[in-house]
Amino acid sequence: MLKGMQAAQWSIVVPVKVLLKAKTRLAGAAGPHRSDLAVAVAADTVAAALACPLVARVVVVTADPVPARVLGDLGAVVVDDPLQGLNAALRRGAAEAVRLAPGDPVGALQADLPALRPAELAEALAAAAEFDQAFVPDAADVGTTFYGVRPGVAFQPRFGGESRARHLAGGAKELDLPGIASVRRDVDTVEDLRQALHLGAGIRTAEVATLMNL
Repeated sequence: MLKGMQAAQWSIVVPVKVLLKAKTRLAGAAGPHRSDLAVAVAADTVAAALACPLVARVVVVTADPVPARVLGDLGAVVVDDPLQGLNAALRRGAAEAVRLAPGDPVGALQADLPALRPAELAEALAAAAEFDQAFVPDAADVGTTFYGVRPGVAFQPRFGGESRARHLAGGAKELDLPGIASVRRDVDTVEDLRQALHLGAGIRTAEVATLMNL
């Protein structure tokens, strides 16, 4: 059994960009499939999070009606993005999560984790529940893919750029766990996408990747 499995279920906040601005670094490889890829990656991420045994709900924050509809149909709660930056979007989602379930821990999860496995996310959440605030670094050990807090602890996400260093400076515990590669494998470049496919990307991402000849 996972450590902390009896802990309160988590609310997970996932920010999703307007499609016009999503996955721009993949534009050359994705071509006309860039928007479809962005929606597919977000959908596989949200579907995996919803399937995690330690997740009670997923709150998606977006200003785009297309992913809002797709992710809402998967079972996510969708709220409007205030369009004041990534961390403001996360705080908006966290406020909704606390409104819905004030006694549950709240975590922020990047929307570009197409290989995410529910069991690996559960490992990260169980470990995060042991600390007031904790985070998972990305595969490059530069950014962050997950940040979470216990109930009643101020939610202070510091995503963007070299966020690993900022989360450490803010007092969050870095979760250096074995066996959670899918939680750390975010996708910004073609090589990232290939690595996610190698790990085992979700069906939606895999279908679009086939159209891209990857």
